[in-house]
Amino acid sequence: MKDLLMIILGVIILIIGVLVGVAFLTLLERKLLGYIQIRKGPNKVGLIGILQPFSDAIKLFTKEQIYPNYSNYLSYYFSPVISFLLSLMIWLVIPYYFNLISFNMGILFFLCCTSLGVYTVMIAGWSSNSSYSLLGGLRAVAQTISYEVSLALILLSSIIMVMDFNMLMFNKYQNLIWFIFIMYPLSLCWISSSLAETNRTPFDFAEGESELVSGFNIEYSSGGFALIFLAEYSSILFMSMLIVLIYLGGYSMSLFFYLKLSLVSFLFIWVRGTLPRYRYDKLMYLAWKVYLPISLNFLLLYMGIKIFL
Repeated sequence: MKDLLMIILGVIILIIGVLVGVAFLTLLERKLLGYIQIRKGPNKVGLIGILQPFSDAIKLFTKEQIYPNYSNYLSYYFSPVISFLLSLMIWLVIPYYFNLISFNMGILFFLCCTSLGVYTVMIAGWSSNSSYSLLGGLRAVAQTISYEVSLALILLSSIIMVMDFNMLMFNKYQNLIWFIFIMYPLSLCWISSSLAETNRTPFDFAEGESELVSGFNIEYSSGGFALIFLAEYSSILFMSMLIVLIYLGGYSMSLFFYLKLSLVSFLFIWVRGTLPRYRYDKLMYLAWKVYLPISLNFLLLYMGIKIFL
């Protein structure tokens, strides 16, 4: 019973940690985009705008929730909630050093949760019964499914190097040299695929403002929008964590680990402030004609190396 209580307490601490991390990630993004565009970001609420995320959260969750007349009420209401829960569930995979579950099949669990995330986006786009949101949802689903294929195949190469699904193992194999150097082109493919997987610029077709207004979340306001937003940013934070785990030296409870995590998150935002949006057909071409052959070829190469060594 005591163990169970400790696990529940650990999960609560984890959720609070992720939410606070997401809150400050949004603040970092707004500040960075501000400086990239030669203006100040949020700097009024609290010291240099440090309390801005909390005032935004209070504003969003106290606003009135409105529902379109023709929406499919239940699925419209619950899809942001399930999306948020899924994005929090993935965090259980990260191997903590206190009382939480250390997954032996962590990578499989991660792939399952990200695959389920597609359904919430699809239902959110469909249930609002608006043409724009449906188009945004369809785009997001096609994009996510395409890039999941390349993500899984690139991940397989890393798994073959380690021969384990546990994420703690990546730390042991990267003592002398990081995987980002050993698996050079693949690691860059992984970073750009994770940008596409999390619907970030230059691959943010789910919300092409010029043609889709805002994409699959157009009919959502207040709490529903906030939950979709939180799910998106928590998956960005998780993808940054995964890049550090697999390619930048693995998991360690050191300041250096968190510095690397912050730098990768900074990279996500930097890309958003710098690059223009891609063309949709080129995005699909990139997934199926570029990343798929590259990842398959490298998979065969690493399998060969593993067999002969």
